[in-house]
Amino acid sequence: MSFSDLFDSGSKSRNKGYFASFVKIAYADNVLSDDEKKFLDRIAIKLDISANEYQEIVENPDKYPVDPPYLHSHRLERLYDLGKMVYADHVLGPRQKEILTRYAVYLGFTPKNIPFIVDKALSLLFLNVDMETFVYEMQHMNK
Repeated sequence: MSFSDLFDSGSKSRNKGYFASFVKIAYADNVLSDDEKKFLDRIAIKLDISANEYQEIVENPDKYPVDPPYLHSHRLERLYDLGKMVYADHVLGPRQKEILTRYAVYLGFTPKNIPFIVDKALSLLFLNVDMETFVYEMQHMNK
């Protein structure tokens, strides 16, 4: 165990939970496509997930709870990333949409608005918008 492991910060736990979210979505259809694998690898690097942690999370993603961000804009950024994973193989099945809907609840979006939020998010992802455009459009969708 390294010295830094003794002081595993809350952000490290959040990152593991966040990565576990991607793993669950990637395996929603019981098939991991090459695009999904590449996406998982990129996210693992971005979140500072070690090779050992990567393997542990893939083996048991339910062990790592989702820890929603406080700020609305950060929740939208997470929704964007999670939506990109759902759409990574360019196939949107009912199971993947269901999982994204569930994560929208975990991220703290208002339950009555979630169907609209998920549909809007997926339509923006279909248009291949960047994160900045996604967040802007999602924040201004009712205005």
